[in-house]
Amino acid sequence: MKLPKLRYADGIGRNGQTQFGGLNHNPGAGDGELWDMENLTGDLWPLLSTREKRRRLTTLKRPNGLFAWDGLIWVDGDGFYYKGERKGAVEDSRKTFAALGAYVVILPDKAYFNTLTGEFGKLEARWSGNALTFTNGRLYEEDAEANTLQCAGVRWADHFRAGDAVTIEGCTVHPKNNKTPVIREIDGDKLYFYEHVFELNGEKGDQAYTETGNLTVTRKLPELKYLCENENRLWGCDDTTIYASKLGDIFNWNVFEGLATDSYAVDTGSAGAFTGCCSFLGYPVFFKEEHIYKVYGSIPSNFQVMGSATLGVAGGSGRSLAIAGETLLYLSGAGMMAYSGGIPQPIGGAFGRARYRDACGGSDGLKYYVTMTDDRGKSSLFVYDTQKGLWHREDERRAVGFCRDGGCTWCLFDDGGLWTVSGEPENCEAEGDVSWFAEFGDFTSGSPNKKQLEKLLVRLELDEGAHCRAEVRFDSRGDWLPAGAVMEWGETRSYVLPIVPARSDHYRVRLSGTGGCRVYSLVREEAEGSELRSTKGRS
Repeated sequence: MKLPKLRYADGIGRNGQTQFGGLNHNPGAGDGELWDMENLTGDLWPLLSTREKRRRLTTLKRPNGLFAWDGLIWVDGDGFYYKGERKGAVEDSRKTFAALGAYVVILPDKAYFNTLTGEFGKLEARWSGNALTFTNGRLYEEDAEANTLQCAGVRWADHFRAGDAVTIEGCTVHPKNNKTPVIREIDGDKLYFYEHVFELNGEKGDQAYTETGNLTVTRKLPELKYLCENENRLWGCDDTTIYASKLGDIFNWNVFEGLATDSYAVDTGSAGAFTGCCSFLGYPVFFKEEHIYKVYGSIPSNFQVMGSATLGVAGGSGRSLAIAGETLLYLSGAGMMAYSGGIPQPIGGAFGRARYRDACGGSDGLKYYVTMTDDRGKSSLFVYDTQKGLWHREDERRAVGFCRDGGCTWCLFDDGGLWTVSGEPENCEAEGDVSWFAEFGDFTSGSPNKKQLEKLLVRLELDEGAHCRAEVRFDSRGDWLPAGAVMEWGETRSYVLPIVPARSDHYRVRLSGTGGCRVYSLVREEAEGSELRSTKGRS
């Protein structure tokens, strides 16, 4: 909010600012809006204030992923950690996580961890050998025909479970036995399926026989790139196909029996590869760069995939998806978008002509945190306040992942630091005093005439040990010139900062410092001149 413009008899007037906007990296940024900044926040809006200190839990050597499910989960190099303890070994690569019940799924390793039992293992299972016998057997304590797979000396329960869909491969005597049936019972070295699922020898097809050669029995998982949980199923996708697991079962993705609990798979016909997925408003939502797909329905028989040609998630920014203020935010090829289930709306106008890529985002429920890299390779951590509609920039750090746990929002940075970006957890080390700056957009006082800045009046509050300095630059050229003395810690008060006058068309003001600071008002005292050409100011 601007204060009334006062004009004295000598032509000197005052323009004041008591409401400070967020980032606006556009040439037309208004008074009180910030062309550039570092480590500021909108928490105390309309004041201009520095962000709270972050707190560090630990430092990883090779950060590969962060997740939370009844506790913090991270991957450091080839180690999977739950609540700070190593629970299993994975590949040394970036991870994607999802959870269902007590199970946490880790991609691309196709691994899982049970938070209740501590069990760590692989989602896929495989047996290979050179002999399998197909025969008659039993099912539910009754004799059954052509339903049994037997291999002497094998304990099938060490590999599979009842209810698993297993793919049998390598059969040459009866190639039709290369299929994916569902195990009904396991009895030692025998797997029981439904009757007549296999072809046997003999005219009546009731005589056992043995297949030899390179034979495999496998429980397979699709090659998923993105993963989420929705309505007691895991949903995922590769480049072109959407998949859903069996109801309540993270291990089975190939059960197709016409039941409500079946798995599900469908191809999409649009161009391009999938770039991300998440659960939103009760639906699994899948994104390509120029398409968004929502899956409606409650059981496989009535699942419907509805697509719309609109701005989806940019390639390489699938991790930018996060819900803040009941809105889904993400980076598209045209900038930051807000999606409420209809047509995505752009919210990245504050970035001006800058274009970003490789975004990774998270949320504390109301604020959206995202790190992105611009065309010059510079990374930035931005924060969007959904209540105030303001963007703020914090620093140049880059995130591997975000999560929410224990009332705090955590961020794992690519240097290995695991820090809070909101919240104050116990037993965590707080960072030191934060350096910050605020560079305002061009001040023109709404006049096309030349003007001469005489002094600045700044009312602010500084934390103990903090300091702040003011600088001015005229007509977008030359160095930043100091305005008055450095402002030190003390009571909340106004500082009068004299300026060596320089006639200019416009000027900028920059405040910077170290430590906590809250600016209540900024008043500029200036004299207005004519529209005639000005002489150069100081250089």
